[in-house]
Amino acid sequence: MTDTTLIKNARMVNEGDIRHGDLLIKHGRIEKIAESIAADGITRILDAQGAWLLPGMIDDQVHFREPGLTYKAGIWSESRAAAAGGVTSFMEMPNTKPATVTLQALEEKYAIAAEKSLVNYSFYLGATNDNLDVIRSLKPGTAAGIKIFMGASTGNMLVDNEETLAGIFRDAPALIATHCEFSPLIQQNLEAARKRYGNAIPVTEHPNIRSAEACYQSTQMAMALARQFSAPLHVLHLSTAMEMDLFEPGPMKGKLITGELCVHFLHFTAEDYPRMGNLIKCNPAIKTPADQAALIKALQDGRLDIIATDHAPHTSEEKASKDYLEAPSGLPLVQDALLLVLELYHDGILRLEDIVRRTAHNVADRFAVVDRGYLREGYWADLVLIDTKHPTEVTRERILSKCGWSPFEGETFRSSIVSTWVNGQPVWQDGSLVESGSAARLQFGPQR
Repeated sequence: MTDTTLIKNARMVNEGDIRHGDLLIKHGRIEKIAESIAADGITRILDAQGAWLLPGMIDDQVHFREPGLTYKAGIWSESRAAAAGGVTSFMEMPNTKPATVTLQALEEKYAIAAEKSLVNYSFYLGATNDNLDVIRSLKPGTAAGIKIFMGASTGNMLVDNEETLAGIFRDAPALIATHCEFSPLIQQNLEAARKRYGNAIPVTEHPNIRSAEACYQSTQMAMALARQFSAPLHVLHLSTAMEMDLFEPGPMKGKLITGELCVHFLHFTAEDYPRMGNLIKCNPAIKTPADQAALIKALQDGRLDIIATDHAPHTSEEKASKDYLEAPSGLPLVQDALLLVLELYHDGILRLEDIVRRTAHNVADRFAVVDRGYLREGYWADLVLIDTKHPTEVTRERILSKCGWSPFEGETFRSSIVSTWVNGQPVWQDGSLVESGSAARLQFGPQR
């Protein structure tokens, strides 16, 4: 018997529309979408009972820490957290050990993911001041994109050589994704904080050290290079009201430059540092309530095109450091990201159609992901079933990330993830993981 799954009585959210009906999966792809589909000869039947069926979230920015940092995370553990959170595909960053700055390191990561990942996967090739020839040799479609740290980073991944930057924007054979913070200004702000506080700098200084102006200057530089060389640019984890003035409102189609918002900037502000401390220390820094309000407005008017996580787990012991400068930056987010974004739906800030556009459609279009990100006949069945009437309490026991903690512990989201499918196979069902072995390497077409 052919492997088939019929999802009945779903409210399907897709391409700006909500459609009540059934969806048939065959050979891992969406075979048919209709008001009613006969159940004859179907292997599996699921009654959605009116729950919301969405394309799975494609997270274009995660740090799964493998290879080299697997004491705090790995592709096995974090992909399972992703599945539980309705994330069906991820694009992972290059600042591992060794850094993903060679083609060999890139392929080694793909080999690890092929063995360990529960959801679909891809990886960025990282830029350095001295690997421009490697970037030029990258075959189109091999990586999710070229990641440039235009700000402080780990190892030698800070790219601050003007000639190298120009060469990357001129010659890169893939989408360029940038972390934008201006290091000289950050260093200047840090020295000012040291003069004031000595070695006891409080975490409340983080958004002043990694300031809005530092973000703005770097983002402005990246955008100027993109326009100079007509290079497709995606600016990651934008965090300031100042930067929003640089981006175009409206639909994403036709934009040379796009912007991303990460979920923790929706939930936390600088007012949370006294309560949360280093747990919410991240780069770029979480900033003021006014910045958060501007980011939400930019989501609404289209200046921010994509919602992602920047999932970056560290151990609770590392985060518990009393020394602000010693505590690492990053939060584990992938399991609860979609639930957090759905809070905007509950609050009347974004429609479900807009959430789907920014977590699935636009990601697929911006990165030219082949046959994913939509509920379309013939596309891969990467799906998530959402119950917006059944809340999820964030407890330590439910956390699947290897680090074992969440910045949302003790909070309750108003929705729940009922089921997640990857390539037509369930990977999360009624509160339990399903080891389906269905994950695949993402395929990329030419940039449009």
